Amino acid sequence: MKAKRNLMRKTTRMMSRPKSTALFQVKSVKTVKVRRRRKDDDGISEDSGGIGERFGVSGNDSRFEELKWQRVERIRNEVREFGEEIIDVEELASIYNFRIDKFQRLAIQAFLRGSSVVVSAPTSSGKTLIAEAAAVATVARGRRLFYTTPLKALSNQKFRDFRETFGDSNVGLLTGDSAVNKDAQILIMTTEILRNMLYQSVGMASSESALAHVDVIVLDEVHYLSDISRGTVWEEIVIYCPKEVQLICLSATVANPDELAGQIHGKTELVTSSKRPVPLTWHFSTKTALLPLLDEKGTGMNRKLSLNQLQHDSSGTSPYKDEGSRRRKSRKHQLDVPTLSRNDMNSIRRSQVPQVIDTLWHLKGRDMLPAVWFIFSRKGCDAAVKYLEECHLLDECEITEVELALKRFRIQYPDAVRESSAKGLLRGVAAHHAGCLPLWKSFIEELFQRGLVKVVFATETLAAGINMPARTAVISSLSKRTETGRTLLNSNELLQMAGRAGRRGIDERGHVVLVQTPYEGAEECCNVLFSGLEPLVSQFTASYGMVLNLLAGAKVTSSSSASDDSNISRSGRTLEEARKLVEQSFGNYVGSNVMLAAKEELARIQNEIQILASEITDEAIDKKSRKLLSQSAYKEIADLQEELRAEKRVRTELRRRMELERIFSLRPLLEELGNGHLPFMCLQHTDSDGVQHHIPAVYLGKVDSLNSSKVKNTVHGSDSFALNNDIFSSDTKSGHAVEPSYHVALGSDNSWYLFTEKWIKTVYKTGFPNVALAPGDAMPREIMTILLDKEDMQWQKVAESELGGLWSMEGSLETWSWSLNVPVLSSLSKDDEVLEFSETYQNAVECYKDQRNKVSRLKKKIARTEGFREYKKIIDVAKFTEEKIRRLKTRSRRLITRIEQIEPSGWKEFLQISNVIREVRALDINSHVIFPLGETAAAIRGENELWLAMVLRNKILLDLKPAQLAAVCGSLVSEGIKVRPWKNNSYIYEASTTVMNMIAFLEEQRSSLLQLQEKHGVKIPCCLDSQFSGMVEAWASGLTWREIMMDCAMDEGDLARLLRRTIDLLAVPHVLPSSVPKLPDIDPLLQSNAVKASSVMDRPPISELVG
Repeated sequence: MKAKRNLMRKTTRMMSRPKSTALFQVKSVKTVKVRRRRKDDDGISEDSGGIGERFGVSGNDSRFEELKWQRVERIRNEVREFGEEIIDVEELASIYNFRIDKFQRLAIQAFLRGSSVVVSAPTSSGKTLIAEAAAVATVARGRRLFYTTPLKALSNQKFRDFRETFGDSNVGLLTGDSAVNKDAQILIMTTEILRNMLYQSVGMASSESALAHVDVIVLDEVHYLSDISRGTVWEEIVIYCPKEVQLICLSATVANPDELAGQIHGKTELVTSSKRPVPLTWHFSTKTALLPLLDEKGTGMNRKLSLNQLQHDSSGTSPYKDEGSRRRKSRKHQLDVPTLSRNDMNSIRRSQVPQVIDTLWHLKGRDMLPAVWFIFSRKGCDAAVKYLEECHLLDECEITEVELALKRFRIQYPDAVRESSAKGLLRGVAAHHAGCLPLWKSFIEELFQRGLVKVVFATETLAAGINMPARTAVISSLSKRTETGRTLLNSNELLQMAGRAGRRGIDERGHVVLVQTPYEGAEECCNVLFSGLEPLVSQFTASYGMVLNLLAGAKVTSSSSASDDSNISRSGRTLEEARKLVEQSFGNYVGSNVMLAAKEELARIQNEIQILASEITDEAIDKKSRKLLSQSAYKEIADLQEELRAEKRVRTELRRRMELERIFSLRPLLEELGNGHLPFMCLQHTDSDGVQHHIPAVYLGKVDSLNSSKVKNTVHGSDSFALNNDIFSSDTKSGHAVEPSYHVALGSDNSWYLFTEKWIKTVYKTGFPNVALAPGDAMPREIMTILLDKEDMQWQKVAESELGGLWSMEGSLETWSWSLNVPVLSSLSKDDEVLEFSETYQNAVECYKDQRNKVSRLKKKIARTEGFREYKKIIDVAKFTEEKIRRLKTRSRRLITRIEQIEPSGWKEFLQISNVIREVRALDINSHVIFPLGETAAAIRGENELWLAMVLRNKILLDLKPAQLAAVCGSLVSEGIKVRPWKNNSYIYEASTTVMNMIAFLEEQRSSLLQLQEKHGVKIPCCLDSQFSGMVEAWASGLTWREIMMDCAMDEGDLARLLRRTIDLLAVPHVLPSSVPKLPDIDPLLQSNAVKASSVMDRPPISELVG
């Protein structure tokens, strides 16, 4: 019967073809032959619906797209005629003009079997094809598919792709900005939108929920589950998703995709692939060369990139005079290289750091363009573009095309043109980061895909799924600045960015270039590359919206005739039912399988440590000695050991006194230097491996004497820098107080150092003269203090002692030239040293040396005793045991870290939040009655929904005009928006007096809520920042974009993001009630003002186009 049906299908296809089909197909095949060389990063060629067709496509492309659309339509017609049974993997694969990969075929087969599917494969391997095939099958069956992405820009991109394949009428879009065709069979949306839909469906029958007729949900970029700030959203979707809905989870390669697959409800199949369609070649860029990063086997670092080799290369010498002498060296001598100090390593690295132009010409010379160049700061991206403005990467025809495209864009969006980047654009380079307007970023993406931009300097957000495949990915640094300081990339992040390299169908190989920096070299790059994939880690946390939507049942409304008979719209869950839901989080699932084994292993290790530690106590060693030695030998050694311990205690005390006297001797010298020139000095410390480091630096001054409020507040306001006052009592012999102080210096490695006198080795006569370069200029000390004040104060501890710590912080580009002028220590002679110590200090040193010699003589005396040989065996065993304990403790710490990562804390937070909700009478936890405040908070989406609801329900807002209301709302959503200190201007519009008074009034309510949250252990921020309210008010009052950005201290992208957030809160054409006009129980006047304000604000260049 099935064979007969297939025959009928073939006959129908042949009969339906027009007479001119043969000629049409020949042309199409020719088109395919050319176009197959251009496929997008998800393995779907542009002729099969790739993103590239949106920009500059030819007539042949349109014809082939039409043919692909016809293929999809043909499958729909066949399903209507012959039934759903005809849909199989071959049928779905037939819409592509290339053979699909094995992992794609396996995933489609699993989907057709009715399973949910988790796909883990490298970036750019073709995961989107699986979702597209599922969409074809779902649409053909007359059902619906939801496709979610983590980013609005990515949602817009997928919306365009799917419309080209399925037609405009079959595809819709929902983001915070747009609602297009929201009843379509394929609905593209951001992940938060789907979570909000599921909130609205909690407790409803399937036929009444927003997911009615939805068969499939695609979660793209599901590895975002590990994202600290947003990961909860992905977990909530998996938890709340109806059991009858199939999930397709698309993830980059991670270490534990099996755990994610195991958590999903129902039958779930895992499909993994480690193969990249376009292999990657790894390179390393130094100042003079572009070398292979890996050895010939690809399993280790290229030996030419070792620090010792780079040192020889930079000095122009070779470690061997000739090849013959090299062969004559034994392996022992080949490995016998001197240990480099940290300062030596930093010097070598600095000497090998290439300029952008150095690396670029290597890429151009080897035909490795176009390239996406990752720089982890907006300022760095813009500076790179500026630096290359005189380079010419485009030919005359390409320049003409760019000029024409720029002219058209300027006519269509005059306010969206980034004038500072226009010159670079005509040279073939551009920046792409969050400081740019979305319209401008889309324009850059278009030009890049058309081959009119050869290098895009981008922040790491470009690696998150945005379709800009290139031949080469350049990663400018292995570390990036975060709120907690500078951190190394992990292997997942590195591979995600590297995945932008290699265009399927165009490039035989992709190229990844890692760059030498002052902080990391090839060895660190290989360490990260070979460190193994990071696992997905649960970031599940409760929120007010979660608690209210899960527990709320009966509603109390102002229209109710009797409060006792409140209308019940849905059934609320009990705490026990809510707990069962929360316990379905990814963290709890992982915990159930991993936690027990990890805790058992940790308990075993800790027990072993306890047993081993008991074997090396003084009592245990004494017991072994007594048993092994003769009585006379034991007594002799025991008496000497007791004497040795006493003498060591005296030595420790004398060393402490010597250090205190040294600090007292240094104080007058440092105070004197703080008022004169900026002297050079040497700091010293010993690392955990016992290697001593000497750091040349230029001394800025004592923290308390500097005109820098930031560093003072940091030192005096943080317990990390607190000094142990118990040891700083007056010395009984010298009679003076010797409490250390913190000082600041700039090292030759362009790092700021914060230190006490403990870490100063010596101070020199020479230094930077504290004299202005020209009349009217600031003094060097003042300039350096200003540069210090610009830093984020992200200090990292280098070393610590009871006399205060040594801390470092990375300098900026502006301090770089200062650090380069700090001389190496070898060029400074002892005659330049000005450090003079008091007689008391010299006496203390002599006493300490005498005591140290006394201890040494006592040790030698013990070594000459009768039973020392046997006693040494006991001591050697004890040392071996100590080393074993050290290794076990290291493993124990790793296990504890892993356990902390998977230890679920969601339920504890859930209860804490429910206590706050109960106390503000937003919800009755026992009866599940939700009050108006809770109703509003449950419908809002934000970081702190309760705080937003408290503000928006406040009647005092009714006195505000629309623009003033917008300004207040802007103060509620400005988290993460910053003034950019490197901008030459610093103007920000100030808010009106009415707005400032309103925010001051709200500050009192905010303080009350924060106190209540603190009482119950809730740590959810309550944003209220008036800094940018004036900018929102100005835009809502009708000022033009040019007027508002003139001399503005904000980046365009930041201001646009703030305004869009404000519009989202005020009034958005959204399917869900998360904006003011659609919130329940909000005053009509406030709703009207919100609509008026958002209507004025939602205009170019921040009103983003869709499609």
